[in-house]
Amino acid sequence: MVQTLAAAGELQRELTYDGLRAAEAKGNKGGRRPALAGETGADVRAAYLDGRSIASLAREHDVSRGAVRTAVADLLPDHKTADQDATAPELSVTLDMPGKVADFLRATELEPAERAALDQGQAVRRGTGYTLRVTGLPALHRQLLDRCQSLDGAGAIPAQRKARREYENRVNTLG
Repeated sequence: MVQTLAAAGELQRELTYDGLRAAEAKGNKGGRRPALAGETGADVRAAYLDGRSIASLAREHDVSRGAVRTAVADLLPDHKTADQDATAPELSVTLDMPGKVADFLRATELEPAERAALDQGQAVRRGTGYTLRVTGLPALHRQLLDRCQSLDGAGAIPAQRKARREYENRVNTLG
């Protein structure tokens, strides 16, 4: 009986998602309709730009202050666009680099910043091997990954290939 109820619930969920996708395909947007839409919304925006307060506009149109804030959201001083968020500086991240990759990189010609990041890394013992905990910008981790590209070739030891792929997966999670 429980399985039957679960199957019915799953079917209902699928039907709901199908309906939402169909509505989205038609151009309908989910959620509550704005209290100030159309011409009224344009009037409120114009009045706000002329210097009227949010509270007085809410009283005049008989809506909440939140409804007015929603109508003028892009005009508010603390409003951020996607372009402003995209220019955020990269922060240092700490990733665990497999010991086989670290050993290969130590024997390779590296830039001073890359060498410093490896030298400052902390070794963490793992069974018979180790992991090097390296802190640096995501770009530095990508450079180190590019330097050990030859570990993925045909002449590499399978354990080294596996270690490189493991490090690559960690670097790719950075975005």
